Amino acid sequence: MARGVQEVMSRRVVTVRSDAPVSAAVERMRRFGFSALPVVNARHRLVGVVSLLDVLRHRESGGTDADAVDDVMNPDVLAMPPTASPAVVAARMRSHGELRVMPIVERGALVGVVTRSDLLRPRRPRGRFGALARRLVGRDDAADEALLALARPGRERPAAVATTPVREVMTPDPVTVRPTDPVEVAVELLLARRHTALPVVDGGGLLVGVVSEADLLTGRARDVGAVMTRTPVTLPAGATVGDAVALVADRGLRMVPVVDGGVLVGVVSRGDLV
Repeated sequence: MARGVQEVMSRRVVTVRSDAPVSAAVERMRRFGFSALPVVNARHRLVGVVSLLDVLRHRESGGTDADAVDDVMNPDVLAMPPTASPAVVAARMRSHGELRVMPIVERGALVGVVTRSDLLRPRRPRGRFGALARRLVGRDDAADEALLALARPGRERPAAVATTPVREVMTPDPVTVRPTDPVEVAVELLLARRHTALPVVDGGGLLVGVVSEADLLTGRARDVGAVMTRTPVTLPAGATVGDAVALVADRGLRMVPVVDGGVLVGVVSRGDLV
């Protein structure tokens, strides 16, 4: 039996200083494929959390990436001790919709973080469901290498402005699941690709829902259709980057499906927009 969340937390934590520029936080989140970072002071004391959503909202309000992280971060940090149980941490993360990273603090010092992926990982299937998911996504190390290639500085991306068509920055042909797929398959796909959510489509490619890490943390259903969000927020294929930024900043979304006549044609994430 696990002796607290310390058994699953990540101890090698990527952080950013509160007096660093926002550009430094963005560079680290893109390089490591993270959606949020703990913010520490000079004494390595936890003082906040900064996310890609915070950056997007900051830019929307006229701020620049030269501003200090302290001006952008959320100082109201929910943290847990290393002795907290994984079940309690999972419940706290489910009850806070935008929370994907839980800092673990001991005597005021940051000692680790727990993500939703960390909480899902102990339940990774080793049998036929795991084999099915691995056939769908390929080897885990290949998926990780692909993610790192996307996050490396120098990747060729369009110079997007508000009027840029969202098709130019979205990820086309995204990984999807069916409503009848076992939840174990969705978990395996999220872990292998390090995504936060997956579009759910029917046999004809029509978008019928979205399933997220938070949905899967419930652990009370057998198939994706029982836990997915059935009326997800979407963007039309003719939308612009400005439309996407406004939607993500307003709704706090991590991933938005892009549809053409109800058919999924891609997804756009916070990382794409940043």
